[in-house]
Amino acid sequence: MAQFQDFTGIRAAIDAFPNIDRASVEAAQARNAMLTKPPAALGRLEELAIWYAGWRGAERPRITAPQVVVFAGNHGVTAQGISAFPAEVTVQMVANFQAGGAAINQLAKTFGAKMDVVALDLDRPTADFTQGPAMSMAQCVAAFQVGWDAVDAQTDLLVTGEMGIGNTTSAAAIAAALFGGDGASWAGRGTGLDDRGVALKAAVIDRGLAQNPDLDPLQVLAALGGREVAAMAGAIAGARARRIPVILDGFICTAAAACLSAVNPHALDHVVAGHVSAEQAHARLLRHLDKEPLLALNMRLGEGSGAALAIGILQGAVACHSGMATFAEAGVADGAAG
Repeated sequence: MAQFQDFTGIRAAIDAFPNIDRASVEAAQARNAMLTKPPAALGRLEELAIWYAGWRGAERPRITAPQVVVFAGNHGVTAQGISAFPAEVTVQMVANFQAGGAAINQLAKTFGAKMDVVALDLDRPTADFTQGPAMSMAQCVAAFQVGWDAVDAQTDLLVTGEMGIGNTTSAAAIAAALFGGDGASWAGRGTGLDDRGVALKAAVIDRGLAQNPDLDPLQVLAALGGREVAAMAGAIAGARARRIPVILDGFICTAAAACLSAVNPHALDHVVAGHVSAEQAHARLLRHLDKEPLLALNMRLGEGSGAALAIGILQGAVACHSGMATFAEAGVADGAAG
């Protein structure tokens, strides 16, 4: 199990990520060509199944142990009035997750996913990034480590979710720092801001960018992120080290993942986008990462909810690929199906 002391260690781990197993990809492609269906009749489900087989190193994989991890953290930038809800809601929602009462609990249960809730120093918010970095390197590395360690070694499909009042502001600031643009081009309504609130949020992001200039991707994560954002990045990275495919959730999760991609453009090869959320900049962020979402349902809840719903799509894709008969097995003349 990797233990990180600084950003140098994280960068080294990212650069040492394992790659997809090409032999398993080729075997899965060959099997797919023999299944009792017309060529490409299952559309993108076929691509997903082959991709999944390559990461799991199996011609006929199964999904038996999905995991949802929800990370929670509080943000000092909420002092600038950028959220429609107070920071206390983070603590209250963590209790709701633990009691099984949130939407993510229901979705995880529906698709047979183990669910874990990890709260990171909720009584100690990050610093206000309009005044300086939200986190020191040590704080960011510690949160990244929590995420890395939260991935169950027996998991075969990971979803990372989040809870943290103010974290759409953090995500928008990260996106602006990584991909350019100002606060207005990335700020959205979050939990329900009106136009005046969005304008304030954009101005706060601009102040944060001005206060924290010229940073590399991991410094961006520390300066503009939050503990739960850094933990999601750590979990996505930890999954890659274990060859566990990941489904991305919404804007905040995608911003966390973008920090890894900015370190190494192949760092997210094990990742698919579960959905595109209603947060206005999420689609643009996905385009920067070249990720086509599986679902578009106008969701904006967070918690990992959109990605958890997409677990069913991956399960369906893999079940068809691994469970269907080949033409020879079924005694069907090749090409007769359909």
